[in-house]
Amino acid sequence: MLNFINLSRFNYFAKLLPFFTLAAIILIGTGIYLALFASPPDYQQGETVRIMYLHVPSAWMALFIYSIVALAGASGLIWKNPLSYILAKEAAPLGAGFTLITLITGSLWGKPMWGAWWVWDARLTSVLILFFLYLGFIFMLGAFETRERAEKSAAALAIVGFINIPIIKFSVDWWNTLHQPASVLRLGGPAIHHSMLWPLLVMFAGFVFLFISLIIIGMQAEIIERKLLRKTS
Repeated sequence: MLNFINLSRFNYFAKLLPFFTLAAIILIGTGIYLALFASPPDYQQGETVRIMYLHVPSAWMALFIYSIVALAGASGLIWKNPLSYILAKEAAPLGAGFTLITLITGSLWGKPMWGAWWVWDARLTSVLILFFLYLGFIFMLGAFETRERAEKSAAALAIVGFINIPIIKFSVDWWNTLHQPASVLRLGGPAIHHSMLWPLLVMFAGFVFLFISLIIIGMQAEIIERKLLRKTS
């Protein structure tokens, strides 16, 4: 099931790059418009709530991308699939970027709401751990003499670190934290008004298409580089 990547499928998928790029531009542009102009201010938070439209989709992307990194790492370890390792390698920096955006925007949002830039509650701490897991994965790819050993070690770290994903998701339910409970991805359906829900979903969709576009570009470059290395070695 995890051995879903092969070169012919990837090359076919890569032909859709212009579509993915255009979709990302349109959706992110629409999401920004909805977030800034079409959605109302919150009755408690006022205009500060607009940080949510960048913070929440970035947080979703951080978890989504790490899941891909872990699955791709498992595919590489089990089926010795080099494209899986390439996918994980190209996805990790993007995931780290979205996690950093999550931490920064969360801090900017937390200051006026909580009166502090940072608190060591379960949700914030587990997201910070996720950021370090991304950095550890990226570091491991360059920490060994052979690429094969580096990829296997990084993949193992990603798989072990996947335990942090459900911890992030359910931390607000398992522990008493300052962070608000889930209002979108929860049993019983979203608790957020549709005027605020749609900008979140549109922005998230735009980020997904942006991620796909950057992954295709990155993987194409990595495949070409490895081919050239084989020819010159």
